[in-house]
Order: sequence, then C-alpha cells, then structure tokens
Amino acid sequence: MADLQRPQVQEINISQEMRTSFLDYAMSVIVSRALPDVRDGLKPVHRRILYAMHDLGMHSDKAYKKSARIVGEVIGKYHPHGDSAVYEAMVRMAQDFNFRYMLVDGHGNFGSVDGDSAAAMRYTEARMSKISMELLRDINKDTIDYQDNYDGSEREPAVLPARFPNLLVNGASGIAVGMATNVPPHQLGEVIDAVLAVSKDPDITIQELMENYIYGPDFPTGGQILGRSGIRKAFETGRGSLTIRAKAEIIEHKNGKSSIIVTELPYQVNKARLIEKIAELVRDKRIEGITDLRDESDREGMRVVIELRKDVTPNVVLNNLYKHTALQTSFGINMLALHDGQPKVLNLKQSLVYYLDHQKVVIKRRTAYELRKAEARAHILEGLRIALNNIDAVIALIRGSKTTDEAREGLMTQFQLSEKQAQAILDMRLQRLTGLERDKIEEEYQQLMKLIAELKAVLADEEKVLEIIREELIEIKEKFNDKRRTEIVIGQTDFFEDEDLIPEEKIIITLTHKGYIKRLPATTYKTQRRGGRGVQGMGTNEDDFVEHLLSTSTHDTVLFFSNKGKVYKTKGYEIPEYGRTAKGLPIVNLLEIEKDEWINAVITVHEYVEDWYLFFATKHGIVKRTALSSFANIRKGGLRAINLREEDELISVRLTDGKKQIMMGTKQGYLIRFDEQDVRTMGRTASGVKGITLRDETDKVVSMEILEDDIQVLTVTSKGYGKRTNATEYRTTNRGGKGIFTVNLTDKNGTVVAVKAVTGDEDLMIITESGVLIRMPVESISETGRNTQGVKLIKLDGDEEVATVTRIEKEEDDDTTEEDLENATEQESNTEVVEQEEQTTLEEDENKQAEEADEE
Repeated sequence: MADLQRPQVQEINISQEMRTSFLDYAMSVIVSRALPDVRDGLKPVHRRILYAMHDLGMHSDKAYKKSARIVGEVIGKYHPHGDSAVYEAMVRMAQDFNFRYMLVDGHGNFGSVDGDSAAAMRYTEARMSKISMELLRDINKDTIDYQDNYDGSEREPAVLPARFPNLLVNGASGIAVGMATNVPPHQLGEVIDAVLAVSKDPDITIQELMENYIYGPDFPTGGQILGRSGIRKAFETGRGSLTIRAKAEIIEHKNGKSSIIVTELPYQVNKARLIEKIAELVRDKRIEGITDLRDESDREGMRVVIELRKDVTPNVVLNNLYKHTALQTSFGINMLALHDGQPKVLNLKQSLVYYLDHQKVVIKRRTAYELRKAEARAHILEGLRIALNNIDAVIALIRGSKTTDEAREGLMTQFQLSEKQAQAILDMRLQRLTGLERDKIEEEYQQLMKLIAELKAVLADEEKVLEIIREELIEIKEKFNDKRRTEIVIGQTDFFEDEDLIPEEKIIITLTHKGYIKRLPATTYKTQRRGGRGVQGMGTNEDDFVEHLLSTSTHDTVLFFSNKGKVYKTKGYEIPEYGRTAKGLPIVNLLEIEKDEWINAVITVHEYVEDWYLFFATKHGIVKRTALSSFANIRKGGLRAINLREEDELISVRLTDGKKQIMMGTKQGYLIRFDEQDVRTMGRTASGVKGITLRDETDKVVSMEILEDDIQVLTVTSKGYGKRTNATEYRTTNRGGKGIFTVNLTDKNGTVVAVKAVTGDEDLMIITESGVLIRMPVESISETGRNTQGVKLIKLDGDEEVATVTRIEKEEDDDTTEEDLENATEQESNTEVVEQEEQTTLEEDENKQAEEADEE
C-alpha cells in the first residue's frame, strides 16, 4: 500500500524528449496536415471535406446545402481542428481564381480576387463540383484503403481514387515543419495527354514531355510566363522559379493619348492592393505620366484602365509598372508531395508515373471487386439453374420438410449445393418458374460468365489495365477540357531559350514598311470569301503599312534581305509575339541594320541542304543564283548577299533546287519566264546578270517567283483586282527578254502589285496600305486569260491601295454565311461580264503580242 502511495516519478533526458516530441510533431504536420499525396493531389483536410460531402450525398446534381453543415460533419467525424480552418479550405476549393478546376461548387459570397473574404458559413451553400465527383468515382468498389478517424469511431479514406491527376492539374501549396510545397496548376488536357504518353512509352524523357504535351503551368488567372528556363528547371528537378507577368495592352486614342488595359493578373495577386500600390507610386512620383487609374472589372471579366499623358511613352510606363508593382512577380515552384507516406521532391515524370501506378492499383482493385460480385452472383444462378432443372424433386423435398433448416439441409445434401445456393432456392418466388423467367436466368448466367472471363483477362494482362486507364482519362478530357489560360512568352526576355524546349508551331511573321516586326499564331485570321472587307490585322500609323507577311515555323531560320543587298538571320521563336492589333517591335531592336537600310525580302530556311540555292532579283531586273550553304554562317551584324549596281535595290529572294523556272513580273504588267539554269551559280558577293529588260525608266520588277507548268499565275493590282492565269500561257524564253503581257491595266485596276505562282490549294493574304488584311482561298479567284483585267478581290476605301500580297497555307472556314455565298455568286456573274467585255481587247492585242515576241 505504501508503494502505491509513493509518487510515480520517471526520470527522462529533457534533450532527448524534446528531440523525440518535436520529430513526432513535425512528422504529424508533414504527413497529416500540410503536404498533398502524389496520388490524389489532396491534403487531408481537402480529402475529408470532399469525402464528407460525398457521404452526405451533396453531389453535383443535388441541391446546395449550408456550408456550416458540411464543416460540422468534417470536424465532427474526421478533422479535429478549428471550424474556420476547414471552412477556409473549402472556400479556396470554390474560388475560380485560386483553383484551376474548382472542386467545390459554391453558392453565395465566396470571396473575390480583391482579397474580400467569404461570407460566414451560415450564409453560404455548397455542393461537390462535377469534376470533383471524378475524384471519388468508384470509391465504394474497394478501390482504396480506409483508415480509422481520430477517435476510432469512423472510417475515412487514406486516399481517393482520383480519376484525373489532380496534383498537377490543381497544384498545391502548404508549409510544414522544415519544408514547404508549392506545386503550380496545369491545363487538364495537357496533363492527361502526358499521362497517356507515359503509359504508352515508359522511357519518354522529360524534354519530350515538355515539347509535346505539358508546355508549362497554367494559372487560373491567366497572365504570361516569361521564358522557359524556369519551367525546364522545375520540371527536371522539382524546383524552379517562374517570372509571371500580367496581360496588358496599350490602346492609342484618337486624341493622341494612350491607355494601358490590364485584363489578366499574375497568380495570387490581390487586385485591390495592386491598384493601391500603383496609386502610391504615382503619388510619390516614382512613376510619372499616369493621369487616371480605374478598376472597370465586372462579371464579364477583369479590366484595369491606366490612362497616360500624351507626352509619355506607353511602353516605358508599362515597364516601370512591371518593375515596381505586382504586375510582374515570381512564382517559386517546389514540387514536394507524399510518396509512400514520405515527403519527396518530384520531377515532372515522377509525378506522372506515380499517379499512373496509383491508377493501376485502382483499376485492378475495382476489377477484382467486380469479379467477386460477378462470381458470387454466378454461384447463386448456378444453384437456381440446378433447381429449375430438377424442379419437381425440389418441390417435393421442400413440401416434405418440416422446417426451413431441414429443407435447406436436404437441398444441400441431395443436389450438392452450398448454403447460399440452397437459401436462394428457398427464397425464389414461384413466378421464377415460368418459361420466360427461366430464360432470363439462363441469359443472365451466360452474360455473367462472359463478364467473368473479361475481368479475369484484365487482371492477367497489365496492358488491358492501361487501356482502361487511357479510355477513362480520354473520357474525362472530353468532358472537362478547356483552353489554356496562361500564355508562355518567348523572345521578350533578356535571353534566348534552348530551342529544344520551344514547341514547334506554325506562325505568321509581319513586317511593316516602317520596320515593325512581330509574330502571331497562324490561326489568328479566319478565311473569308473574296470581296470581303477584311479584319484589322495590326495597328499602324497613317503612313505605315504591312510590307512583308510570311507563314513559317518557330524553329525555322528566318533570313532578312535588305535593300542594300545584306542578309541578316534570326530564329522564328526569337521574333517577339504580339497581339493581332499590336504594332510590334522595331526591327532595329532585333537586327543590327543601318539607319538608311530597310528589309526588302524575307525567306525561311528549315535546314541548309546541299545543292540548294538562293535566287535573287533586283528592281532593275538583275538576277543571281548562289548556293544556300554560302549563308549558313551569318554574323550578328549581317552579311553581304549581293553587290548591287548604282540606284538598284534587292526586291526578292527565293529558295530553289537549281532546276526550277523563274518568273519575273513588272509594275507595267509584263512577265518573263526562263530556266533557272540559264543563270550560272555565282559567289556570295557577285553582282548577277540581266533577267528581264525593262521597257522604260518608269517600269520596275515587282515580283520574282518559281514557275512550273502545273501551277497558275496569280496577278493582283493596286486597286484590289486579281485573277489566275494558267502557266501554260507563258512560254519559256531566254533570260534578258522584255516579257509579254500578263494583265490588261486600266484606270480601273491600277498597276501590278504582285505576281504569284499558285496551285489553288492555298490561301491568299492581301494587305492594304492602312494595315487591313483579308484572307481568302485562292480557288475562289476567277481563272481568266493573260490579257484580262481580273475581278475585285477586296473593297478599298477612297484612294487606299493594296500594299502587298502573300500566300499562306489553306485554312478551312466553317463560318460561311448566306450573305457570303450571295456576294460570291454576284461576283462570279460580274466576272463573266468582264470576261466578255475584255475578250474583244484580247483579239485586238494579238498582233501586238506577236510583234513583241519577234523583238525578243
């Protein structure tokens, strides 16, 4: 008794106790609170919220329920923490500016991008979103393990089935003890495509994944990511830093003032604080030139307007805003997640592989569950089949039994049935004895046997498991995929990226007469019927217009040939990308051209192939052929491409294989065709030889093209007229001749602007001096003889004229209206009238053409 009353004191080492207790606490925080699981991408609190909502039946097709009810369920059964912590976690899952794909469908005030907090939980309502249902799909089919809750009174899932890769799709952030995670969100379709790629090729590299599938993070608020080096480092190592910039556009007003319009912000930037910071900078005169600052955001989207004074340069102000405010910020990536219960920094491929491994387990467990259910049902049906085949004996045995137990034992003994089978026979209703019901039992049994065979085949073959995973992922992609929101910008940073990391895509490069260059995606312009008004292709000054436009790829080399005969080189991705109506970047900031020098020809080169040539043509009709390999190494300051004679200029360059035919067209409507081999190969600095003899000093060469018999000659004039003529109407002559008529020029159609070689399978882009573009199928342009005027291709206002013309790849148009078709029909009838009127002109000029041929 004395021993029991003696104080029980246990002596411990306080240093060891502190170490042990702190490590226990740290691991608890790491595993049970702060870090997401790589399999479903959820932290415990998020998993518990979704499971509680699923358990309560708050599905996406059911009515909203009070948020307080959800929070009470979570903290009462699964999450022994404060209600505010649970509610805040649920609110974040319902905010479209925090989660790329919201997992909670909120009803009420759930906060804003201005930092406003959500209303109290007693006021708001919520339910599961449609996509969050996919995280818990098949959870009742033994697909995952369950564990005890905090007091052992309930069971909760250790992980969710997660039918899509949520860790990468929605990202995660959290601070544990001694470590933190910050996984950015990504675009659903890109991530699913990457998982599919890994399932088909386990040896695929991270670089291949970046090039073809996941191009980078995709934030819910949009914005721009500058460069790819940070993305590459994060994807390869699990850690990296991104520079994120707001999407802003400079608008020039008629009164000479400009405005900066901000429509997208970097991820997790508070808009209200941003506006306060800009106002503070203006008040402190750290940024000058801003006259007004307004937040015009509404339900349609974000819009912050920054008005500027006339005397400031908008780009300078915008760059200062990027420098001093959160319009440009950084995002530190740390892809830390739990794998097998241990924290691990994951690279891109590891996160995809671990998710795929989880899906294999889910599918196998689901298949095994369905197999058990099917076999159990088949077992019962086998007993019923035996009973139906021996129905008289079964009825006699049951009628002769005194008790149910006796009947059951008798069935088991006489027919060698299991207890479950015997009980199913006893429970069978008399209506099952009809012929129709007997057939149903037999049919169900045969279908079950087929299903059992299929399920066993799946369990025996991992490739079939992977095929099921692919099918379900593709189904989710088709149901929930949307467009990428965050733009990845290459070329606007102080460095150029590794070309291997830049996706190869079709682009359009435009260069204006004043020297502004930009690139845009080739899908920017939709095809229109000829005769349409066109769309505004870019913003230009009154005396500026688009002079060069070409379709190429981001990986191709772009060669720029100047009026002085020099050549400059850059890559397609190094040309900065701007919006459709933006002016672009002055080319002097991209190439080291001289003050009185401008670009007169632009071509693209995919690779420097042997026995290929560059064919040059000048304004005065001089031509030259030089091996392409002579231009493989071009200095940053340019290289001499051709020695020009006095007052001559380089007007065109074409890439050839040395066996082509050359076509040269002049302003006055004359055209000559000759073999390329008539011009011998010359050195890079040679002057060249005569290609066409001009008839007078007012004429000049406007185009030089490659011509073949199976294509057509397209002529476009300054007043918007054009036509196609079969190449066979132009006979081959020796170089140096005067040429023959290719179009009948009048005051109605003006002078020749361009002569192009076309097949009819491409589109034509026509650009006016004011920068208006129209894109049309070449096949819609009428085919007529050499000496006709052509038909109107574009409507021009006043004295406006066509500036330049280019061919681009054909684009299908699904938006043709009835009005377009009526206009096209009317123009076709006009074409017939014009052709009839011009036929007499053709007859009158036949003798004149014969004389010209004699002169040649």
